[in-house]
Amino acid sequence: MTEPRIETEQDAIRPLRDDIRFLGGVLGDTIRDHEGPEVFDLIERVRIEAFRVRREEVGRSAVAQMLQGVDIAVALPLIRAFSYFVLLANLAEDLQRDRRRAAHEAAGEPPQDSSLAATYRKLDAAALDGTDVADLLADALVSPVITAHPTETRRRTVFDVQTRITELMRRRQRYTETERERADFELQIRRQVLALWRTALIRLQRLRIQDEIAVGLRYYELTLFEVIPAINAELRAALRSRWPGVELLPRPMLRPGSWIGGDRDGNPYVTADVVRQAANQAAEVAFGRYLRELEELEKSLSQSARLVPVTERVAELAASGYPDPASHADEPYRRALHGIRTRLSATAARALGGAVVDDSAAPPYATPQAVLDDLDAIDASMRASGDDLLADDRLAALRHAIETFGFHLQSLDMRQNSEVHEQVVAELLAWSGVHQDYTSLSEHQRVELLAAELRTRRPLLGPHARLSELAAKELGIIRAAREVVDTLGAETVPNYIISMCTSVSDMLEAALLLKEGGLLDPGEPDGPPHCTVGIVPLFETIEDLGAGAATLAAALEVPVYRELVAAKGMRQEVMLGYSDSNKDGGYLAANWALYRAELDLAEVVRKTGIRLRLFHGRGGTVGRGGGRSYDAILAQPAGAVRGSLRLTEQGEVIAAKYAEPGAAHRNLESLIAGTLESTLLDVEGLGSDAEPSYELMDELAARARAAYSRLVHETPGFVEYFRQSTPVAEVGDLNIGSRPASRKPTNSVSDLRAIPWVMSWSQARVMLPGWYGTGTALEEWVGGDAERLATLSNLYRRWPFFRTVLSNLAQVMAKSDLDIAAHYAELVEDTALRDTIFGMIRDEHARTIRMHAAITGNDHLLADNPSLAESIHNRFPYLEPLNQMQVELLRRLRAGEDSELVKRGILLTMNGLATALRNSG
Repeated sequence: MTEPRIETEQDAIRPLRDDIRFLGGVLGDTIRDHEGPEVFDLIERVRIEAFRVRREEVGRSAVAQMLQGVDIAVALPLIRAFSYFVLLANLAEDLQRDRRRAAHEAAGEPPQDSSLAATYRKLDAAALDGTDVADLLADALVSPVITAHPTETRRRTVFDVQTRITELMRRRQRYTETERERADFELQIRRQVLALWRTALIRLQRLRIQDEIAVGLRYYELTLFEVIPAINAELRAALRSRWPGVELLPRPMLRPGSWIGGDRDGNPYVTADVVRQAANQAAEVAFGRYLRELEELEKSLSQSARLVPVTERVAELAASGYPDPASHADEPYRRALHGIRTRLSATAARALGGAVVDDSAAPPYATPQAVLDDLDAIDASMRASGDDLLADDRLAALRHAIETFGFHLQSLDMRQNSEVHEQVVAELLAWSGVHQDYTSLSEHQRVELLAAELRTRRPLLGPHARLSELAAKELGIIRAAREVVDTLGAETVPNYIISMCTSVSDMLEAALLLKEGGLLDPGEPDGPPHCTVGIVPLFETIEDLGAGAATLAAALEVPVYRELVAAKGMRQEVMLGYSDSNKDGGYLAANWALYRAELDLAEVVRKTGIRLRLFHGRGGTVGRGGGRSYDAILAQPAGAVRGSLRLTEQGEVIAAKYAEPGAAHRNLESLIAGTLESTLLDVEGLGSDAEPSYELMDELAARARAAYSRLVHETPGFVEYFRQSTPVAEVGDLNIGSRPASRKPTNSVSDLRAIPWVMSWSQARVMLPGWYGTGTALEEWVGGDAERLATLSNLYRRWPFFRTVLSNLAQVMAKSDLDIAAHYAELVEDTALRDTIFGMIRDEHARTIRMHAAITGNDHLLADNPSLAESIHNRFPYLEPLNQMQVELLRRLRAGEDSELVKRGILLTMNGLATALRNSG
């Protein structure tokens, strides 16, 4: 008998390397055939030299010397070549992950953490009481919110070709039993790689917000229509089977949202028409899907009344199903479904315009629940006659979809900066004669005035009010939101987010604008006010995070505001900003400020009785709150999750997570798994050591912030260094989003948006927002004391928060490269400034790596993440030429070579590096 073969690590990664070698060979052949042997030979020489650099056979300047002075006409195809090399390497890595996951399942190994199967095992082991579970999951919601924050550098066309190559590679892997089949797949892949090579990598024009709306919606047809309802159905069944005596999850837990078309903070292109367009296009996608599914059901559910009995309710639906009573007379399900389709078509026509099936005068449905009632009647009838197999297929999928997405498809958040609210409210109060100088009032006076206005039914404006352009636009947007809510339902626009919220008056100003726009009803003289839209303060800076709980508690002491919250079942959402807090105080200080804010907010929950939902404004990179979502959820404080959370999904992360059904299922499943575990299990693990650990982190955070501030806020010339040593000035030319790169036209770090801040440091391979200041804090606190070091090591093992902070730091530092960063530093004209600041960066970088190793016991940064270590190892030879070429072209541009080709080359390198790093901003 043959002994089973044990797979080695080399065996495991061989398919990945074979795929990279195959795709790289196809790309190389394409370049040689279409760019000529000279260009191909240079690319090959550079690639080989980069591999030699990785093996430390030559110094880091080897590639830079090869590229120095290269003609721009040759540089452009070289940059494109290495950009496509990394894009195809990404594709190969995605395939490898699928292979490894399939092998794991085939081997019968236990389910992996972050899967629902693993979570169910943990819940079973905990022997939880069903009543407690029901209480904790009473407002269960997991909502990934797609934003238009511009860090996705790939064009949609490039993305589509990449998707086709991925599918061909999968088929090549599965169906290549003969040489003819293998040759056929290879030919098809070569065609797609040629199409990729002939496609421009970067856009000539900046994305319009209309384009962003369309891009966001395309993920529904790609994956979300199928994946989200299926997860909701499976989750509800799994939980109810464990606690059969309790009606868990009366509403689907997983419900998506969007900011695209409603987020106008710093985006002047969001208008009333854009709000209508965003909401109506989403509804068109939903109605279109439902009507197509009903048509397919009408074709397939052909049961005959001569063979199958139906319920009385279905007979009633069938009787009014077709205009012609003789049509499909003995096929009641077809007739009933046709009637439902006609009514739903009339519903879509009423909401959005357009034709109705059969041009009939069928009455529109008032609500999605009314549609579900009719479909549920068909489902019950089919099950009563034993047709469960048929009911569990397309009909069940449609029922789950309508229950999840309604008529609106996704919730559309509105967001605006508190400064804008203040300006508009001051104008409205002055025009109406209520107060001529609102901005001169104290906080107490503002709250008193605003609370009184929220009580009165009198509007501030008449039909002929003359307003500034800003005020007219802001009110127009809110009135447009009211229109779509009236048409599509309250869940269409459920939240109004206040950026840079610092006070109770900031919250009440938003409420007053909602009242003036018709979304907040002050109520009858003896009744409470009501607002379908939740008012959501966004706490962003470290100071605002620290004061956030006090701000919320003070707002709840204002009777009119507390009544608004009570009218929503005592539900209050708070948004936490990861990006600005990091830019404000650095990585460790920001992470701890967020944790502390959640602890403080949990205390407000205990004192006030509200049901808190946190909305996490995370970006793709660690410097903007990125990292594995499952780990991030488990790293929340006890009591912070309570069955519900929302989080933003931004830029390149959206495509990585939701463009392919398998990836979408895994990522959404991990969000729910983390939410269930954080809600129902004790995952913090600190017990009686919690308070001492919090105090320790207070001290570490203060030290880290001081170290960060010494560099970013206190070192003279830092902004000049940043602008000269990174491509921040060129980021705005990438045409990757509709929003401007800065909130205001200044040179201040505080006014620069977090995305270009993070993206610029990433391009220069410093990755400063993801680690700077942490090493100093750890080293100073330990102070050479072995006992203190042991304390930190113990926290790393026991506390998910601390472990996640250090793990994310390691991931981002592994992508940094200070030898490359030194080349960028040479772009700084002032030698003394360069030496001072880059010296500080280099010292802190070494210090942080040293302390990470001491605390974790790991001999290298990615010891606990071998797949990422292998990924970085594989793509190093492609990063090196892109970085060196970017520095070379930046030097030429700043020396006066102001040609369009040089600028295009810089943008191409930025695109390639963002693709290689996989989370750029």
